Amino acid sequence: MDLTMRPYRSVLYIPGSKDRALDKARTLPVDAIIFDLEDAVSPGEKEAARETLAAALRQGGFGKRTKIVRINGLDTRWGKDDAVAANDMDCDAILLPKVESPEQLDALAKLTDKPLWAMMETPRGILNAAAIGAHEQLWGMVMGTNDLAKELNSRFRADRLPMQSSLGLCLLAAKATGCVIVDGVYNAFKDDEGLKAECDQGRDMGFDGKTLIHPAQVAIANDAFAPTEAEIDLAKRQIEAFEAAGKAGQGVAVVDGKIVENLHVATAQSILAKADAIAAMTE
Repeated sequence: MDLTMRPYRSVLYIPGSKDRALDKARTLPVDAIIFDLEDAVSPGEKEAARETLAAALRQGGFGKRTKIVRINGLDTRWGKDDAVAANDMDCDAILLPKVESPEQLDALAKLTDKPLWAMMETPRGILNAAAIGAHEQLWGMVMGTNDLAKELNSRFRADRLPMQSSLGLCLLAAKATGCVIVDGVYNAFKDDEGLKAECDQGRDMGFDGKTLIHPAQVAIANDAFAPTEAEIDLAKRQIEAFEAAGKAGQGVAVVDGKIVENLHVATAQSILAKADAIAAMTE
């Protein structure tokens, strides 16, 4: 399946250095895993983490989950070796941190032919989102809201008002270029209500899913970013009504008192395709 057509409701960070965490990830109902060689691994463990992660991926057992390896930046002493190692791993994509220009992706592309993902977590990166999103090897963007908040010197607000311009610019860039884009993490992993509110906000904005830091967050994200039964039912009825209208020589249909045109049918088809992709994860 095309990596951009898979579901990305829940994207869980897993330390690449922890055998126990890697093993547990095989049992979690997540759509994608970011196997982290960067922030979750201490400097003294970097080289060993590569071997630990490579062995876990060789062992397999991760099912249909998208497997993404986050390497250290190429400007660090570990980055190049991470990229070379990840290129030989049984993973679907490589995630580069703190991407600020397409040239950084060019440098990584010289080391791998795997699909690339970009962490969007600096002001310069946000301002260059359109150019980054247009890179031919880029398949996805990940919002790094913790690092971005630090760079912006912004305060935490439940409505994420200080983040809205950055989230919106990256969202526009991803949608314009056909990339997957997933929202940043919610740090308070025991705050279900707060997580749900942030997931709902991200879904309303158009994000494909949310990055997570704890397995306890998975169910809420999966529910928030999946089509609801009501949305699926409406999508089916819109498609049926539009097809019937077309056979009758009409260009529009009416469902529940609302006009249905081509654009509504396209949205309905997208909803049903997403529901099918989610169902396929458990087959």
